[in-house]
Amino acid sequence: MSEDLNLYGFRYNTALTVFFVPYALLEIPSNIILKLIRPSIWISFLCFGWGTVMTLMGTVSTYQGLLIARFFLGVAEAGFFPAATYLLTIWYQRYEVQRRMSVFYAAASLSGAFSGLFAYAIEKMNGIGGYHGWKWIFILEGLIPALVAFSIYFLLPDRPETAKFLTKEQREFVINRIALGTGSGRGRITNADKITWAQIKAAFSDLKVWVAIIPLWACSIGTYGFTATVPSVLEEMGYATGKAQLLTVPVYVFGMAATLVVAFWSDYVQQRTPFIMGGFAIAVVGFIAELAIPHPKLPGATYFFLFLVAAGLYCPLTAVVALVANNIAPSSKRAVGMALLISVGNLGGICGSNIYYAKQEPKYQTGFGTSLAICGCGIIAAYALRIAYQRENRRRDELLEREGEDAIRTKYTEQELLDLGDLSPFYRYTT
Repeated sequence: MSEDLNLYGFRYNTALTVFFVPYALLEIPSNIILKLIRPSIWISFLCFGWGTVMTLMGTVSTYQGLLIARFFLGVAEAGFFPAATYLLTIWYQRYEVQRRMSVFYAAASLSGAFSGLFAYAIEKMNGIGGYHGWKWIFILEGLIPALVAFSIYFLLPDRPETAKFLTKEQREFVINRIALGTGSGRGRITNADKITWAQIKAAFSDLKVWVAIIPLWACSIGTYGFTATVPSVLEEMGYATGKAQLLTVPVYVFGMAATLVVAFWSDYVQQRTPFIMGGFAIAVVGFIAELAIPHPKLPGATYFFLFLVAAGLYCPLTAVVALVANNIAPSSKRAVGMALLISVGNLGGICGSNIYYAKQEPKYQTGFGTSLAICGCGIIAAYALRIAYQRENRRRDELLEREGEDAIRTKYTEQELLDLGDLSPFYRYTT
């Protein structure tokens, strides 16, 4: 690919970067559209869009064509992750949602594993139809989501209120158990609210979303750079391209397994921030080791610490997203707030795509060093959020104890309490 499209110098990094501009900017508008139309329609449209673009990427023959295709791939993929994670929150209670997010997100790790195997096999098609192997990778991997898109319209339930596979009683049960998830056993929240400018503004002005972006940056900067360079690290250790692709598989599988274990554990103990801090601590150890190892010597040690980096970067992401999802209400504010978190957080992909320089391989001092530093910042931000949430929960407990539930209810109507969402005196934050 580098030879065919003349990807010399920073051209490869630029091609990676172009994707993240529309990808980040369009996530918030996408989740607003999600609240306005049926999710099954919108997500199937997005899926068909990115599958089509990916397939056409296999036909590009110039560097400029690659940049255009990458830009429109970002446009098409922008809305999927915030939409999928948000939809989970309208079906499951706060300490049920992270394990579901982890199953969804683990597919990213698993796809990393399968893409290595898939790429290894498709490379054998080199020359068929006059196309090089890398082109067939894009064409075949793009056809899959394009075909899957047609099934999403029929299979994806839009919301509990309209789920045809549930009886009327079951729908009411799902709606009510979510509505009671305030964290205090008092009050209610709603997922049936209409999106308004007031809720959009409330999401943008919520400080806890902006602080949570820091640990999400740690995930995105580290992950995007890491996934783009792992095969190169393995090649510099002396492995051929095909074998290097195969050796990435266990790394991603380990990251997937760690993500699942941590998510189930986090839901079980009803905590988020300790797992965010713990995951980044593991990644810090891995990055320090990768910087300290005299590459390309000690290939076994280099390979071992890649596992720690993968686990440490993948595990915190669903915890960060679940933390923000647990602590924003009502649903319109949550939809925008989660999209804002993921949107600005994914801008870290621009940084992650430009800190691993080809001339530094396999040591990647700048890439590993920057990732190490932002993981440290992620630990600090998670700890700050934990302290702030605990302090606010204590303040509301004291208010409720001092004034009593009845006195608080006389100050607000039921609708006003629903509109307050996570600012309600009855709402308690997840830490």
